[in-house]
Amino acid sequence: MQKIEDILNERILVLDGAMGTMLQRYKFEEEDFRGERFKDWPSDLKGNNDLLSLTQPKAIADVHRAYLDAGADIIETNTFSGTTIAMADYGMEALVYELNYESARIAKQVAQEYTEKDPSKPRFVAGSMGPTNKTASMSPDVNDPGYRAVSFDELRKAYKQQVEALLDGGADLLLVETIFDTLNAKAALFAIEEVKDERNIEVPVMVSGTITDASGRTLSGQTAEAFLISISHIPILSVGFNCALGAKQLVPHLEVISAKTEFATSAHPNAGLPNAFGEYDETPEQMAAQIKEYAEKGLVNIVGGCCGTTPEHIKQIAEVVKNYKPRLLSVNR
Repeated sequence: MQKIEDILNERILVLDGAMGTMLQRYKFEEEDFRGERFKDWPSDLKGNNDLLSLTQPKAIADVHRAYLDAGADIIETNTFSGTTIAMADYGMEALVYELNYESARIAKQVAQEYTEKDPSKPRFVAGSMGPTNKTASMSPDVNDPGYRAVSFDELRKAYKQQVEALLDGGADLLLVETIFDTLNAKAALFAIEEVKDERNIEVPVMVSGTITDASGRTLSGQTAEAFLISISHIPILSVGFNCALGAKQLVPHLEVISAKTEFATSAHPNAGLPNAFGEYDETPEQMAAQIKEYAEKGLVNIVGGCCGTTPEHIKQIAEVVKNYKPRLLSVNR
């Protein structure tokens, strides 16, 4: 299979859209999340989307297929909350390896089907590594600014287990995404480097931060450039932004990192900003028109969608970007 690093020089790659948005369409209830295996689990499980890889694997595979049919080159595993830290909410820490392994296996199986159908368009699986629900560089208690709910070492261990399972399940690359606290991301990147060293392997790594508001900063206070500088010591495939903002609001931040990095750049924004009901109104046509600006300005190598995006959004985005060259990468990479 052609290496993703080589393809990035040839065309803009398309990442999939939102897994959660698609799963909402199934209107799964508590018993659907539980399945037979977890029918007597002591806590509520509705909302634990990662668990659906075990209890509703067909639905997960069908979502992957829908995005591949829409033109995605890269699909993300259903593992956004797949760490012991996030799974503690459900008392499911012991299931973390299996959740990640199965999610990667399902995605890989589907991706291989599509690659075999059309070897000229290989499909890749990105192991999704979300930010966890705890932050390492800020206190959750306003009255105790020195307090931390999690340590760097706890994050590192949790991410390491996730990395091992994703790779064992067949992930082709790893995506450290929706980074609101760069220290959490550093723990994830440290864990990835550990596993690479132990296994003597190379793994392409995508890093994607999230700008949380109009100030242009991450939640832990970094500007786009500061975020880029603080993760650039690690050999990565791409750096970019996802979530929080719509495509239009991301342009200035993409301009900053695109001008300052030798890595590939990525963007998978939300379908606009959420409305009063927390829903996303931007149509596929509107979103694709905004992403066209990224391509026209030569800002991106990888594009996709986050919250509120569907296969319809990805199809329109894929149609638009196929007419543009990718952002030029340094010849020395």
